[in-house]
Amino acid sequence: MKIRRHLFQLREAYPHVEDGVPIEVTTAELAEKLDCTHRNMVLLLKRMTEEGWVGWTAKRGRGNRSLLTFERPLDKLLLEEAEELAMRGDLQSAFELLQNKGAGSAALGRFQQWLSGQFGFRSTLDGQRRTDSLRFPLPGAIGSLDPARIHFIGESHLVSQLFDGLVRVDARGEIVLPHLAHAWETNEDRTEWTFYLRKGVMFHHGREMTSADVRFTLERLQRLAPGGLYNWVYHGIEDMLTPDSTTIRIRLKQRNEVFLSFLSTNRASIVPEDVCSSEGESFGEADGSVIGTGPFRLASRGHGIWMLEAFPAYFQGRAFLDRVEVWTIPLEEEAEKDRQQQELRQFQVMHNVRIEGLTGGQFQQVRQSGTTCKFITVNELKPGPLRNPAIRAALDRAIHRGELLRQLSGDVIEGASSFWTTEKNGGPSDSRGISYEDECVAIKQELRDAGYLGETLTLTTIPQYGHDASIIQGLLEKAGVSVSVSLLPAEQFKGAERMSADLLLFAVMLDEHREIRLIDLYKSMMQHAEPQVRAKVADTLERILAEPDASARTRLFIGIEGLLSLRHSLLFLYRKHLKTAFHPSVQGISLESLGWVRFRDLWFR
Repeated sequence: MKIRRHLFQLREAYPHVEDGVPIEVTTAELAEKLDCTHRNMVLLLKRMTEEGWVGWTAKRGRGNRSLLTFERPLDKLLLEEAEELAMRGDLQSAFELLQNKGAGSAALGRFQQWLSGQFGFRSTLDGQRRTDSLRFPLPGAIGSLDPARIHFIGESHLVSQLFDGLVRVDARGEIVLPHLAHAWETNEDRTEWTFYLRKGVMFHHGREMTSADVRFTLERLQRLAPGGLYNWVYHGIEDMLTPDSTTIRIRLKQRNEVFLSFLSTNRASIVPEDVCSSEGESFGEADGSVIGTGPFRLASRGHGIWMLEAFPAYFQGRAFLDRVEVWTIPLEEEAEKDRQQQELRQFQVMHNVRIEGLTGGQFQQVRQSGTTCKFITVNELKPGPLRNPAIRAALDRAIHRGELLRQLSGDVIEGASSFWTTEKNGGPSDSRGISYEDECVAIKQELRDAGYLGETLTLTTIPQYGHDASIIQGLLEKAGVSVSVSLLPAEQFKGAERMSADLLLFAVMLDEHREIRLIDLYKSMMQHAEPQVRAKVADTLERILAEPDASARTRLFIGIEGLLSLRHSLLFLYRKHLKTAFHPSVQGISLESLGWVRFRDLWFR
């Protein structure tokens, strides 16, 4: 409430005054602190005393000073205000209040605990009509819901509920299935693809989807995101023809065996031509429309809360849930993660979590089929010590994988030595049977012998991986390598700025789209590879795109990573398994291969 905000302002004016200890002050002084009139200050004091927040003993007469006592702890008042803001749908302001007004960690913890109790399933009756809602927590922020601009997993999750693609991949990541297109065919050299669209598929604003929307979607990607994710796929389109409203014929410049895989990604979600043309770059952003053909439509958004409503005309049938409220929760520091896991137990559906010691059948856990693999690549084109293969090899050993895993900890983390094979490997620095400290001494000598003179190397990554970068920095510095960490926003990390780095830390999701993700990765790595390596990788990628046999493509992929690993230009760090947990009351759990629950299938007893 507004009166409470005045109290916060007053409390900030006397930061060193303890609760329950009276101070001498005049009404005029208090009015000056709040920048209000004497009359308004008298009214405010009356309200504050009625609420029991302050004690006020007025003393009349010139020279006499009244007594003001702060009766309620500030943290409790901040917590009450934050809860009221959250219930009014302003979650963002609630967190900002606690962070900006100096609430202690205990108050933040109590707010998180209170907040966790607000999530889950709710059912209300209006006469005979039952309305089912799910309030769903999503760590992190949502920047965009334009399929052409999404960067993060949370954004991708919401896009998958709001939009559809021409095709989809089964949960095992092996079979491409019909979706907006009910059938397709290709010519013998697989450079011409004809898709036949379902009739009667409606966009959320009430217009039927046509082949013109599909053509516009792909042309829009070429125009709007020329350097975006998978851009080499949509730039490989020669032309598109729409002989009628339910047929589109796409001709590629050359054979591409992962073209169908691309069409199943969120990036290729079909958008409405009329709305996108009228709104331009506002579409999907904070000030624009979010309109797809998905099972849910965006009803409202703001202050950290995204309201999704079931789309009655969805072509695969209406969702069982009527409403989904997605509350985006700010990510906390690494030290707070254990406490978060305890609070997450109260949620009924959770993603990307690790919950230890679940007992009594309270939750069931599903290990997601996709894994995240963290790695470092070396910029071989930048002048400096890393042009020397011997220094790269020593640096690879300096990132002691055993110590790295020890500092990361967790039952979902394991060593990695490949994007394909699953054997656990501690890495090159763990195989000599000596202690970590002795290993560091040996590596320092190797670096000196190789000619390393203590130059500072720049390790660049995105802010979300800052914790990993800090650990890597510590490991390298213990081995005598000076490192400076640079954090770039995701959109800048993809650009030319990263070329000034010596080392690049990133991750790739190994899921049903592994092939297309790795091609994207290697095309990016080629930008900072030596010319002969660049040529060899480019040639192998061309062979992959032309190879119809999946096992043969896998062998070619493994050949690329073997070449780069042998040169110590690709340094594998670790693999992280993700889990989805859900309460037994939730029915219809159907996981996509990424492990995301499809809200459309959920229902509750």
